[in-house]
Parts: sequence; C-alpha cells; structure tokens
Amino acid sequence: MQMLEKYFLSLTALQQARFGRLEPLYREWNEKINVISRQDIDHLELHHVLHSLAIAKVFAFKPGARLLDLGTGGGFPGIPLAILLPEVDFTLVDGTGKKITVVKEVVQALELSNVTALHCRVEELKMPGAFDFVVSRAVAPLDKLLLWSHRLFKKKHLHAYPNGLIALKGGNINAELAALPGDGRSYTDIFPIQNYIPEPWFEDKWVVYVQG
Repeated sequence: MQMLEKYFLSLTALQQARFGRLEPLYREWNEKINVISRQDIDHLELHHVLHSLAIAKVFAFKPGARLLDLGTGGGFPGIPLAILLPEVDFTLVDGTGKKITVVKEVVQALELSNVTALHCRVEELKMPGAFDFVVSRAVAPLDKLLLWSHRLFKKKHLHAYPNGLIALKGGNINAELAALPGDGRSYTDIFPIQNYIPEPWFEDKWVVYVQG
C-alpha cells in the first residue's frame, strides 16, 4: 500500500503488515460475500482505506476514546481507523448479518483487540452514553445519523471538539446541512479531504462534524 505510506509516514511494522493484509482478506471474502463492489475492490486502498483514514487526518483521538462505526458495512471506516489507532476502542455495528460476519473474520485475522463487531441496528444498540464520537460513511443523511446517534454520546467531553458525529460525505451536502435541527451550520464543521490527502478522487469529498 504505497499511497498509504505516502500520507501516513510513521506507521509501525505491525501497522504496515496489517494494512498489507487488507486487500487479500477482502478479495478472499468478496468471493463468498459481496461486501465491496467488483469494480471498487481494485481501488481498495484509495476508495476505502485512505477514505476511512481521512477522519484521522482531521481529528486527534485520545487514548481510551470510544468510537462507534454506525453502519460499518464491510468494516469502513472502523477497521482502517482501528489499525491506525490501536489505543482507541471501536465498536462496529451493522444490521446486515453477512457484512458483520466478514468484519468479525477480518478483525480476527488481523488480531485487532480494540474492535468489537455487533450485528444490530443502531436503534437497538443498548449502549447509551457510551461513545465520544460516532463515525459513519455512506449510510444515511446527516439529520438521520444525528437522530440515531444522539443518545449514544457521553456527557463528558475530553477532546478538542465536543462529542458528536463525524461523517464521510461526498458531493453537494448543503441540503443535508440545511435539514439538521436548528441552525445546523452553527454546530457543524466541514473539512475538504483533498486538503489532507491531495488525490483527485477526493475532490468533492468531505469529513463533516456535527456536534452531538
């Protein structure tokens, strides 16, 4: 994963090895359970791994922080972030059992002790007040993500940004921002990914923060 090492210079040997195993693992599982489109698997590093890690380019998480990956699908952004941030605790949830099966197998193969994968809908998750941040990619509009996430945030804030939602978004997001309750813009922050990872594919893609 040459592009990864270009933008993340201080990876340990273990992190490099784990990132290196992602593509063969997902190719193997994709033959059994289609969690990544056939076209996209050839661009796993850029479209999935680096896209996920854009969150870590924008936000610094303290050791012991707890993050929920809402609608993780095949494990993105949660698994790449968990490899990069071994001192942060990740819970990955998805309502599709087959996808969580793949996530659990990848987590086990990589020996990621900081990841818990759960098969459930976020509305059924019995972990109120458990998380510093909820992260998500390509799951739902911002107002729905915030609605689902609100009860899950810790009351105590330990980071530079108050506890809240961090979503990976693409294209024109003005309508999503306008749909947020109240004056959405007053408690949101938008970060162009291309400012952090200057690759053409990230031209219209954003990391969006919404205070919880």
